[in-house]
Amino acid sequence: MTTIDDIDSIEEQVALVDAAVRPIAERPVDTSDPDWADKMRQRPAAMDEAGVRTEAEAALRALIAVYAQGDEVLRASVRGLFSRYTNFRWAVHLPVEPTPEGFRWRLLHMSAVDQGNDTRDELLALRDLCADARTAGIDLGPILREVAELSSREDKFGWGSMRDILLRAA
Repeated sequence: MTTIDDIDSIEEQVALVDAAVRPIAERPVDTSDPDWADKMRQRPAAMDEAGVRTEAEAALRALIAVYAQGDEVLRASVRGLFSRYTNFRWAVHLPVEPTPEGFRWRLLHMSAVDQGNDTRDELLALRDLCADARTAGIDLGPILREVAELSSREDKFGWGSMRDILLRAA
């Protein structure tokens, strides 16, 4: 059974990755440069640039596993980590796996992030994730409803709770 001690151990890893990617996350972007968007797309992923991909993905997988298996107290703790470690939240993502389990893990990650700083960004990400899953022939409804049941019921920004958002997508 997963405990708060497990979260504390994972938090140490998250904090290290957060610190490693912070300079990349906070690097200024010159939006007056007409090629700024192309230059951003050409950069390596922040995890790779910081040299922490292995540690970052391991910490993220551990957090998602705790989130999926834990009770509401543990899930709230995981959401709190994503809220506190914003550079980790921004930089660390799972690779795309076009399978039902891959879709479920990406939804669990989205649920744990709990709308981040902007619900609109999460809605766009959810739309794209669902489109990719549909293209892969995945039955979305059951997985969306399963993850919705684990999700926060707090309406953080006036767009509904994460639970509501996932249920609407189902």
